[in-house]
Amino acid sequence: MPTALDPRTGLPVVAVVGGGQLARMMQQAAIALGQSLRVLSAGPEESAALVSADVRIGDHRDLGDLRALAEGATVVTFDHEHVPTEHLRTLVAEGTRVAPGPEALVHAQDKLVLRRALREAGEPQPAWVEAHTVHDVTAFADEVGWPVVLKTPRGGYDGKGVFVVHGPDAVAELLERHGTLLAEERVRMVRELSAQVARSPFGQVAVWPVVETVQRDGVCAEVYAPAPGLSDELATAAQELAVRIADRLGVVGMLAVELFQTADGVLVNELAMRPHNSGHWTIEGARTGQFEQHLRAVLDYPLGSTEMVAPAVVMANVLGGAAAREDWSGPALDERIHHLMAHWPDVKLHWYGKTQRPGRKLGHVTALGADLAEARARAVAAARYLADGVVDPAFAFPHDPEH
Repeated sequence: MPTALDPRTGLPVVAVVGGGQLARMMQQAAIALGQSLRVLSAGPEESAALVSADVRIGDHRDLGDLRALAEGATVVTFDHEHVPTEHLRTLVAEGTRVAPGPEALVHAQDKLVLRRALREAGEPQPAWVEAHTVHDVTAFADEVGWPVVLKTPRGGYDGKGVFVVHGPDAVAELLERHGTLLAEERVRMVRELSAQVARSPFGQVAVWPVVETVQRDGVCAEVYAPAPGLSDELATAAQELAVRIADRLGVVGMLAVELFQTADGVLVNELAMRPHNSGHWTIEGARTGQFEQHLRAVLDYPLGSTEMVAPAVVMANVLGGAAAREDWSGPALDERIHHLMAHWPDVKLHWYGKTQRPGRKLGHVTALGADLAEARARAVAAARYLADGVVDPAFAFPHDPEH
């Protein structure tokens, strides 16, 4: 079957399921590469729908909407994983190229499927059990100790669908509400890491430096590249682990392997088979950013260099804070962006165009430098100013009215 191309450009059409900020940043990369991006968005005001020329309004759970999205596209890929696996299998059976394919993607969609695959492959992961009853959880807790982490197998992200339980009293209600759960030991970890790899259909891979991720209330707040103080041996082991998983599962596109670092090494927490929050730093911080690399991989283009362009890169998420509240009376968003650019002219801003509300991921900032602590200070201060309207005294101008 000939490859479907955009007749206007002679270049690929990439169809993206989901209209969030990942699709929005994929659009930026597609522009530079000349590719046409088509987005399936839940509504016209979603992040990617605001900036994409070809937007299809529809439901990612509806097979008809998915078929319409795929018609004439070179490949279908994802802004999120919440697509019924059976619909993706149908698209593949009908001749649509889907990357990553459903047999790979299901490992990012279903945590129990992932845990079984890791066990079969002998890869490091926390102790776990599939829980149908309170007894399943209490018997497991007898082995690993309380508290126990309970997770919904499907649908959770940014801390949603994750519950830390300290005894059996809360277990029955969670099982009644959610049905089968994944029960995991609560890992005694040093910190959280992320290893990202891109893989093409024929197995070319490219890895970035392993990064440290800082979570607050289950949401990624900061990312440090490279992970400070990580030994070369452990960094290489984490990268090789990510490559093994990508190869074994047949991933096409980006794969983020979220890791727990322990006193003994690393354990696999979860997977994402798309661009990931832990890789936003690569847009400015690496020769090839994750969004461009994802497009190159799903289209089977040769992959780009992942070399860092500075010794240290820090990304800080802008999470809705005081300025996102309804009673906010401080400077409006446009004024805050003006002030941000004045105070931190070398910090790069990515604003997602979302409706503001407390705790929501509204954008991110990235700072590059020779020293991690110094780069972090700039990134965190800039993100805090956008979120809360507060200028860090270290960056205040003389007689600064904002301070």
